Amino acid sequence: MPYKETYPSALLSDAVEAISSLPGVGRRSALRLALHLLKQPSENVHHFTGAIDALRDNVCYCKRCRMISDDEICSICSDKSRDQRTICVVESVRDVMSIEATGQYHGVYHVLGGIISPIAGVGPSDLTISELAGRVKALEDPSSAEIILALSGDVEGETTAFYVYRQIEETGVRVSTLARGLGFGDDLEYADSLTLGRSITNRQVFKP
Repeated sequence: MPYKETYPSALLSDAVEAISSLPGVGRRSALRLALHLLKQPSENVHHFTGAIDALRDNVCYCKRCRMISDDEICSICSDKSRDQRTICVVESVRDVMSIEATGQYHGVYHVLGGIISPIAGVGPSDLTISELAGRVKALEDPSSAEIILALSGDVEGETTAFYVYRQIEETGVRVSTLARGLGFGDDLEYADSLTLGRSITNRQVFKP
């Protein structure tokens, strides 16, 4: 018979239920966290829950690149020192953070919000590929710009890269991809900064 935790309080049970809904957090870990919060000063807990509320209610996505932001245009897109004609296309916000941590890239980004995956029911229309194509076509001279396809090296990532390429190739924009210091199937999120930085610096022309 499976182990079942019993709780002396319905409020504690509700808190455990809420915390355990987070990815990677089991019910026992959730109970430990809930009991820890009970031991904290009230103002600390209110600050914690207030920060979560503010994150969910007030954070927005950059209208230009879809990076999370406190404003309509994120700090990267609005930074005049960034190369606005070099756009690094990534799967997720975490990938932007990983690349920024290398200190090797000084262009801007475009976050797709995922990759094409028929098994998961994710198609091109579920991603921001059309918005990316619009950004490229709106450039004054696309042939002098560069799109870096910084997607994972697995089958879904390669499929997505090829699809993106087909949507923008007619503009004449230069399309490159990360140098394969990253192994096939590697996710950017888990690559070390040195390897990822070198992969960006030594990027190569994309060959469909």
